[in-house]
Amino acid sequence: MIHFDRVFKRYPNGRDALSDLSLHLDSGEMVFLTGHSGAGKSSLLKLIALIERPTRGSLIVNGQNVANVSTSKIPAFRRQIGIVFQDHKLLYDRTIYDNVALPLIIAGISAREIGRRVRAALDQVGLLGRENGLPVELSTGEQQRVGIARAVVSKPQILIADEPTGNLDPDLSVEVMNIFRRFNEVGVTVLVASHDVHLLQHFNLRRIRLEGGRVTDDGRDPAIPLFDPGKLIEREGGAR
Repeated sequence: MIHFDRVFKRYPNGRDALSDLSLHLDSGEMVFLTGHSGAGKSSLLKLIALIERPTRGSLIVNGQNVANVSTSKIPAFRRQIGIVFQDHKLLYDRTIYDNVALPLIIAGISAREIGRRVRAALDQVGLLGRENGLPVELSTGEQQRVGIARAVVSKPQILIADEPTGNLDPDLSVEVMNIFRRFNEVGVTVLVASHDVHLLQHFNLRRIRLEGGRVTDDGRDPAIPLFDPGKLIEREGGAR
């Protein structure tokens, strides 16, 4: 599903965010990405979503080598990926409905289908019936759930979250993670960047640890055979 092979990311200012990074996530996995601030977690997620591109190395996401995705094709590429941010990134002058509907409007989905999907997404996060309200009327935890609804309204195959519980108390953090687990249970691949010790202890999930832009522990069971990237590359072009 997601395969990094000796990936480097250097920003224009010369800072190396990722160095010789290799790791693999199988389809349907739910994984924690851990490490101290500055370890490279956000940069790794940005590469998956093609917010940034690798400087060197190979990155394959759902059968597509990101190097072969032209700029004009990035919006279509991102429709398979839901992104949840720590600070929600909601539009506070728009209704909850409009915030969740935004990706579908951009994709040109019909108004009737948008209505159906928005209500379904809000139902999944426990906010059905609140669609005509404004984000400022919601608690911090509820605003994060709106962000999750927006991330999943396009029915993505991959869900990535960058410190999604950083502003929440422990009980709300667990609640948000349980929402992610429900999506994972229906086949969505979920990658959550977090250094929340409480969450890491509460959920028994594979942990990939980064330090200085490198993987220091990929959390894989040593009994599981190593991934053969050639098999995934053979699928490239078939999964769109």
